[in-house]
Amino acid sequence: QQPREQLSRAPPTTVCESAPTSGEMTMLDSHFRPLPEGNSDEVRRYLDEREPESFTLLDVREPWEYRICHLEGSQLIPMGQLAGALNALDPNRETVVICHHGIRSRQVAMYLQYRGFTQVINLADGIEGWARHVDLDMATY
Repeated sequence: QQPREQLSRAPPTTVCESAPTSGEMTMLDSHFRPLPEGNSDEVRRYLDEREPESFTLLDVREPWEYRICHLEGSQLIPMGQLAGALNALDPNRETVVICHHGIRSRQVAMYLQYRGFTQVINLADGIEGWARHVDLDMATY
């Protein structure tokens, strides 16, 4: 049996060098308050009670996904580009994070909390849930 090859961690890139390490993510899980999240029906009702200028819809999917379907008024910043684009977001403004199924958006929402964002909500069932429960005419993939 041959010894396993040791994998080395890739050097940080400009896009992700300020992203938290896995150790920091473990600390995040135990240190920060629970992440507010809701399914598409809950988030729709919640947003319907607010003025559109009072919140940001942050879509963290890839551009090809966004072209297929997206929420009107949402801002596209792919997950891999977020660390370099944080200055485009207001950390004190309510931010609803969106992805396809709610997994990437949950990771991004936790990262935003880590970076000092105070009002972050994860769309737990993603744009897929929105298309199935809120906007039945929305394209899916």
